[in-house]
Amino acid sequence: MTANNKSTSGKSEAFDHVARLANSHFQIVDGELNVAGIPVSQLVAEYGSPLYVYNEDVIRKTVQSVQSILPPDFDLYYSIKANPNASLLKIMLDQNLGLEVASEGELFQALKAGCAAGHIIFAGPGKTEKDLVAAVDAGIGELHVESIDEAITLSRICESRSKQLDISLRINPTDAAGGAMRMGGRPSPFGIDEESLDESLSAISKLPHLNVVGVHLFMGTQILDTDVLLQQYRRALALARQVASNLQTPLRSIDMGGGWGTPYFPKERVLDLGKVSTALQQIHHEIKHDDLLRQCRAIIEPGRFLVNEAGLYLSRVTRVKHSRGKVFVVIDGGMHHHLAASGNLGQTIKRNFPVAIATRMNHPNPILSEVVGPLCTPLDTLARAALLPPASEGDIFCVFQSGAYGRTSSPHHFLSHATPPEILVSDAKSTLIRRRGDNHDLYIDQILPVANP
Repeated sequence: MTANNKSTSGKSEAFDHVARLANSHFQIVDGELNVAGIPVSQLVAEYGSPLYVYNEDVIRKTVQSVQSILPPDFDLYYSIKANPNASLLKIMLDQNLGLEVASEGELFQALKAGCAAGHIIFAGPGKTEKDLVAAVDAGIGELHVESIDEAITLSRICESRSKQLDISLRINPTDAAGGAMRMGGRPSPFGIDEESLDESLSAISKLPHLNVVGVHLFMGTQILDTDVLLQQYRRALALARQVASNLQTPLRSIDMGGGWGTPYFPKERVLDLGKVSTALQQIHHEIKHDDLLRQCRAIIEPGRFLVNEAGLYLSRVTRVKHSRGKVFVVIDGGMHHHLAASGNLGQTIKRNFPVAIATRMNHPNPILSEVVGPLCTPLDTLARAALLPPASEGDIFCVFQSGAYGRTSSPHHFLSHATPPEILVSDAKSTLIRRRGDNHDLYIDQILPVANP
């Protein structure tokens, strides 16, 4: 590993995120990566390989750092799609976060973890009637409506149960924030297009059993630029004023979305929480000086930012192969466990996550290596032309930035390998929070044919 390098040729700085993460969230002892004082080789010896490891202390510290910069009347919600493990949800609830869900299954997990229904918000463009029924029956705090048709269905469900429900309107604005994945300013299945907002609001506000109390914007994801966040938040305020003015009543809620990013690649910088704090204070000032918005609670709902840097994916090297001038490090894990790291989760250009040979940290003579998994496809590559120490059988390969969209977004059943366990580490103690899969799991949801008598 090398320290962050400042270019002398006028090019952008290149940041060594392996060094940053290892030094800020983990430790290196005798050339080996440690998690809260435990060597990764010890974790692999105890729990097997491959596996996911989460540092609870890092999660708590990250949540606290965000809470410390939130103005009054700002609520922090965790978007559980990032990582819905029950133990992680309980950590969030311990720190008084609400939970944002996007399916009946996520709603079930939120309630099962002990979240009060009133502290759950439900978003998503494709809610089925079953999803909506579950949300109404649970009595969740707020449901985000993304179309007139959804509102009509929801009103009918509420009528059948003699219930009133608070809703927010998710709006697809005409301009977009500049995140890694832009959500606004283009045709989208998400939200009500801004240009049809007045018409949609008029129709939805006439439906019985629904109370429009807020707005929801989500204009981008993986945002690392505070100016982009401020642009998104100001857009949310403008649209909230428009909705409140049309309703002729103050709003109670402005969901400004999440989208806070964590840097994966050398040219990406860490989101500056000091600047984010300044931006949020500006937004808070504008809310409190607006008669239509001063009663609002603002919602920030990051997922990735709160858990990503706390997570590692560890996989043992099974062999090293040389082929036509290339070095292939073969590991016992792969894209079926960590699709995002393979570059196959929507990335157009496949770039390496921060990766390392965790049992050979700070090795002085790295070589170009391809790190590949056991699957029968060339897509099963977790690092391309990566500068890594020469690896040997038994070494441990590590993918940093694996706390979000790692295990949860991967095709575990491809080629019928066992699913990886999840481990939570804190204060030099490790706890199994999801067991490793086994062959019997392959039949857990199948209905076997009955033999002829």
